[in-house]
Amino acid sequence: QLQLVESGGELVHLGGSLRLSCVASGGTLDVYDMGWFRQAPGKEREGVSCITPAGGSTYYSNSVEGRFTISRDNAKKTVYLQMNDLKPDDTAVYYCATVLCQARGPTYDGRGWGQGTHVTVSS
Repeated sequence: QLQLVESGGELVHLGGSLRLSCVASGGTLDVYDMGWFRQAPGKEREGVSCITPAGGSTYYSNSVEGRFTISRDNAKKTVYLQMNDLKPDDTAVYYCATVLCQARGPTYDGRGWGQGTHVTVSS
């Protein structure tokens, strides 16, 4: 089974940047659409970005468009989320998953989440 491990989350100040990584093991990554989701306390998990297998198409939610960039390196079995100009509302646990990536965003395919990585943006 494909297993995913997120990393890179930490405490950062308003306006700062982070790069999250999602490393896969146990299978190939290049056949999957991949997505990033986040869940803040008391809120539902929301899709923030996704990318198609070769990186040809991407999606960003309105709240992160222009600030976040998703990318992937299939040889390293890794998906990245570059997060710039971070805001307190970006505070959440960030998860990656295999998804169906469409124009309206990522749809979780049920294969399983990573463990998540915590991002806290202080003001």
